[in-house]
Amino acid sequence: MAHRDQGHPARAGPSAPREPPPGPRKRLSGAERRHEIVLAVVALARDAGPEGITTQAIADRIGVTHGALFRHFPDKGAIWAAVFDWVGESLGAAVGAAFAEGGAPLATLERVFLAHVAFVARHPGVPRILYHELQRPPGSTAQSRVRGLVSGYRGRLAALIGAAKAAGQLPAALDEEVAAVHVVGSVQGLVMQATLFGGELGLLEAARRTWPLLLDGLRGDRR
Repeated sequence: MAHRDQGHPARAGPSAPREPPPGPRKRLSGAERRHEIVLAVVALARDAGPEGITTQAIADRIGVTHGALFRHFPDKGAIWAAVFDWVGESLGAAVGAAFAEGGAPLATLERVFLAHVAFVARHPGVPRILYHELQRPPGSTAQSRVRGLVSGYRGRLAALIGAAKAAGQLPAALDEEVAAVHVVGSVQGLVMQATLFGGELGLLEAARRTWPLLLDGLRGDRR
């Protein structure tokens, strides 16, 4: 078969591949179908590592034949490239909107932190996709995209923390780069807890409770 996938089937769960809906399907444009395929991969990643998401599972998820999938992408690599592009654009838009609202630096930092967590709560497969790629041997185009995304985001956080220092909201001695890593790490810790205990639905509320603790850590001991 021209496009036979060698991966293992995704394990069953809340986001397992579903049967095609009965009756005629709405006819989608090529761009709409490609977007649907990308979202199917993100949804499947909630319950299976990227290495376990087969092209047949993707086709089943959106209710098309395996062959039809490859009328929109030449191969599985192209599908994953589109997934990484979507993650970068969508996460970037979510946190970018939070940055763009402006206001006091610490208020903006809180808004960005919560926007990041809210995005992950809506798309819990995204962290699994990103972490998987970062753990692979270096050198792939996809990994370069992921590293660029993370590095750029961390740089924006560091600049925001620098603005908070300049405004007297954070200690002048605070290391901006380390603080930015700490903010990102807090998001990752929340995601890990949600993944282990199935708490994605409460992820944003957990982030709201975590923020005061994170802020205290950034401010340091002022006694």
